[in-house]
Amino acid sequence: MTIAPVQCTGSTAWTDARLLLALEEVVETELNRHLKAAREWMPHEYVPWGQGRDFDGVLGGEAWELSQSKVTPLGRVSLVVNLLTEDNLPSYHHEIATLFGRDGAWGTWVHRWTAEEGRHGIAIRDYLLATRAVDPVALERARMDHMGAGFQSDNAHSMLHSIAYVAFQELATRISHRNTGHLSGDPLCEQLLAKIANDENLHMVFYRNLLKAALELAPDLAMQAVRDVVTEFRMPGHGMPGFERSAAQIALGGIYNLRIHHDDVLQPVLRHLKVLELGGLGPVGVQAQQELGLFMDELDGQAARFEERQAALLARRAAKAAQA
Repeated sequence: MTIAPVQCTGSTAWTDARLLLALEEVVETELNRHLKAAREWMPHEYVPWGQGRDFDGVLGGEAWELSQSKVTPLGRVSLVVNLLTEDNLPSYHHEIATLFGRDGAWGTWVHRWTAEEGRHGIAIRDYLLATRAVDPVALERARMDHMGAGFQSDNAHSMLHSIAYVAFQELATRISHRNTGHLSGDPLCEQLLAKIANDENLHMVFYRNLLKAALELAPDLAMQAVRDVVTEFRMPGHGMPGFERSAAQIALGGIYNLRIHHDDVLQPVLRHLKVLELGGLGPVGVQAQQELGLFMDELDGQAARFEERQAALLARRAAKAAQA
């Protein structure tokens, strides 16, 4: 769908309210497309309930021990990060419902998205507990700490920034889930995370197409939003306890790092939308586009340096293991 730009006296003429109204038809179109593409799936079908047994405590079951876990150490770290990120869904819902509203196509999408995201946390937690993949006490304490600290979006000040952010973040989440599954060491875990990743991909397509419409409708403002989001991007779980340490392990292990972020998240969305080739921009839009291009070049260099450090560290670890 191509949208004819609405005539404005300047970029300041655009408000969130006007943009919400102008994009309503696009939201309805994308919502209908999403509902046709989405496939129903049942979280309980991907949880090996037969492996479950009582834990110690009220029911007097068996205490958790690390040896009971089937998943790899890297998989366990990433599964916990992914789950704690999903746990903050109430805050995410509050953010987007406040920004996008609860009426019309926008409201229908907000509730549909929340319902689909809700099953991700349910399924991952059930899997982890049934398979004894993680310490249930530590997991619950981490959940309480993370959710108790609250969440506030970096982009709550702007609808366009929020749309731009989720266009990239949903793809980042998809890739994180898929790579976690690949490296989990458990085929059932990989199968479950593939289903979740498919949901995230559909969400990415929705927001990516909405961002495309925004770039046609208000190109200067949308370009500035893309620049700001890309240059300041961070995952929504950044505030959880121990996130930096976990993120370092996840990066080194190849689940999500600078190279993946550049090559598999930012570049595909930017290329699909032809952001760096977009014409018809005013001075502020052109400046934002140029700054975005420079940043992507710098990030590519940072990713190359990370790969060098990663290879050296993994080589030292391999040598040490061989000596042992």
